[in-house]
Amino acid sequence: MNIQNAQQAVDDWIRAHGVRYFDELTNMAQLTEEVGEVARIIARRYGEQSEKESDREKDLGEELADVVFVVLCLANQTGIDLQKAFDRKMDLKTQRDRDRHRNNRKLK
Repeated sequence: MNIQNAQQAVDDWIRAHGVRYFDELTNMAQLTEEVGEVARIIARRYGEQSEKESDREKDLGEELADVVFVVLCLANQTGIDLQKAFDRKMDLKTQRDRDRHRNNRKLK
């Protein structure tokens, strides 16, 4: 599924099940909450913190999908074609960072 299709799927879901989009500030708070859940899993599963028993069942992929869902909501409600924006960003990063990472001695 490309990003345009994902945006449409989210919009269809909102219209069928969500009644309407939450306002942008609510969605921004929701995004922050979802990113926090991703951070908690990564910090405890891959970092130095011990993982609580209650966190062991949490699915990182599911939490990342929650982040994507809210990002798509924000793009939809603010009129952003995220596919176009992402493609532009990839072109920019390719031009700007073409040799930067290969030449970074810290990454060798």
